[in-house]
Amino acid sequence: MKLLAALAAITLIGFVPTASAQATRTWVSGVGDDANPGSRTAPCKTFAGVISKTAEKGVISVLDPGGFGTLTITKSITIDGGGSEGGILGTSTNGIVINAQADDVIILRNLQIEGLGTGLTGLIILNAAAVYLENCRIQGFANGIVETTSATTGTQIFLRDTFIHECTGNGISLGPVEGAASVLFMDRSRVQGCGVGVSVGTGARAILNESTVAFNVADGLKKVGSGLIQSYKNNRIVGNTPDGKAGTLAPK
Repeated sequence: MKLLAALAAITLIGFVPTASAQATRTWVSGVGDDANPGSRTAPCKTFAGVISKTAEKGVISVLDPGGFGTLTITKSITIDGGGSEGGILGTSTNGIVINAQADDVIILRNLQIEGLGTGLTGLIILNAAAVYLENCRIQGFANGIVETTSATTGTQIFLRDTFIHECTGNGISLGPVEGAASVLFMDRSRVQGCGVGVSVGTGARAILNESTVAFNVADGLKKVGSGLIQSYKNNRIVGNTPDGKAGTLAPK
């Protein structure tokens, strides 16, 4: 009998799920709870609460409108606000900090990152291979996007249909980090009403396509050292003091 009981106990242990298991797809909700596993029927409350339950290269989705808190990202991940308002409120702090591995890719989609005039930086990129912002809005911070990557090959940053505005410092700032040749590709996006629109430091490069840099009170386009800004000549650089200049690229 004792032998049978021991065998039964071992069998039961084999069916107990591990607490550390991570899902490739997770969800947050305005009425969720971070004690939940982050499934669609039991979503978490915050991005910070759900990311530890999400596997590397997994997807975090937003079920309904809400504010889901600030976040530090340390791995490849996709965060998608979907058709809802995926809100991040970063008053007196940073909105999102990316400090991942040199080969990690982060995708941020359909997010509203709000600093309410007291936020520090909307998005800080310390390390990653590539960062994608698609249909995002960053507003009300001291700085919108600041990249100071430690990756020796730099970080590729892709902005599409993204609006950065009302940031008192830099709308977008790249580098300078010596030897890190980071690249920004800004497509169908806007930087408006900030201090400096787009600032590119030594070793970095920004390419603008069908984008607007307008009414920034310091500079529109600012090159520091050997920083390079290039335009496909289909952009609107207007109303800045001064507008600044970009090298031209042949039409696509």
